[in-house]
Amino acid sequence: MPDLGTTALLFLGLCAAAAAGYLVKTRLPERHRSHESLELVQLTINLLVTFTAIVLGLLTTSVKGGFDRSYDGFSTLSGNLIQMDGCLSDYGPETAPMRASLRQYVAAVIATTWPDEKPPNGVSNLDLRGVPMVGESVTLGAILDEVGHRLRGLDPPDVRRQQLQRLCETQFGDLIKSRWAVIESVRPSFSAPFYWVLVLWLIILFASIGLTAPANPVSVIVIVLSAVSITVAVFVILDLDLPFGGLFGIPSEPMRHTLAELDAGGR
Repeated sequence: MPDLGTTALLFLGLCAAAAAGYLVKTRLPERHRSHESLELVQLTINLLVTFTAIVLGLLTTSVKGGFDRSYDGFSTLSGNLIQMDGCLSDYGPETAPMRASLRQYVAAVIATTWPDEKPPNGVSNLDLRGVPMVGESVTLGAILDEVGHRLRGLDPPDVRRQQLQRLCETQFGDLIKSRWAVIESVRPSFSAPFYWVLVLWLIILFASIGLTAPANPVSVIVIVLSAVSITVAVFVILDLDLPFGGLFGIPSEPMRHTLAELDAGGR
């Protein structure tokens, strides 16, 4: 989840910028508050509002696209794991250790990707300390590497099993590709420097609003509500940029369903 303190600081900064703009206006000489000057400020506000709306819209589209790619990638990975397990099951009992490794891999993915949830059974014998929530993990990669090594080491005694071995090798390649697709899709698109540049734009915008705001409660309410809306929009963008965790994070149910399918297939 995004840092609530940072988003709260953004809200306070916007309100403070509007208040500072109003205080500057009250201390300006009358000649600096002419109709032409206020029109210029209003034109600047319109320009900043348009520019900010475009930037926020592009950011929302970008992070939502990344979130959808991560979600779809996990769905593809889940399907490939189930297909791989089914192929190994069709080959015969010789693949039981590989199927157990697949089950162990899925359980470890759940335990490390969603650490705040109850871990599934079967991960107590794994050392998952230091395994990142997202990105490449040597520990998890080694589990699948062992499956691939065992698969290539099979010695099928007949034509049917030779065909199944080739099919399983093809599906294992698809599994590895889908795993790396998930790993590569989880990359933040909202960098810290750009975030603070956006904050600077918003502060300038609200300071300009304060320069033209009349001194009445309605103006204060509108400015506060505008600051809340902008802050919530930025919070949602930051939250979507973190596909795992947060209010809009990818749920663990697809992988838990995959684990249940592997358990059912092993019975």
